[in-house]
Amino acid sequence: MQQRKTEMSEEKIIIREMEKTDLPQVLAMEKEYFPEAWSESIYVDALDLPYYTFLVAADRESGKIAGYGTLMNVADEGDIMNLAVRKDFRRHGLGELLLRRLMERGKEKGAVDFSLEVRSSNEAAVPLYRKMGFAVEGVRRGYYESTGEDALIMWKRGPHMKQETGRN
Repeated sequence: MQQRKTEMSEEKIIIREMEKTDLPQVLAMEKEYFPEAWSESIYVDALDLPYYTFLVAADRESGKIAGYGTLMNVADEGDIMNLAVRKDFRRHGLGELLLRRLMERGKEKGAVDFSLEVRSSNEAAVPLYRKMGFAVEGVRRGYYESTGEDALIMWKRGPHMKQETGRN
């Protein structure tokens, strides 16, 4: 009998702002999960920029970084730049929790619409993004240099899009 995985509770995980001391763990995950990984200098330079939000999910007991996410706010748009969950923490709802928190922070900074790019083959992420209200609005052919794989461009549009009446 297969045991059902439980949702990640905030009793076990804390979502907080990323700190420079988190970078060794974040960079290790970045290199493992993303062929086009961000460098340490990109993180160091961007951590202090006000239009970026960097969050980590840390195990309360060990302090181990279980996941992280990055959002960039530009005008009224939030661009999800990175979202990753450590393999041993997957399938517990942590990616969804991180994504929700990133979008909450983005809204606090004025974002109405959210976008992201995801590998077309990412069978874990695409359903999560759809569940969270994102829809595919385009494809970047051959976007990922290391594999030549396509990126799906997904958007979650704010309520202003639903209120358009079509009047001239």
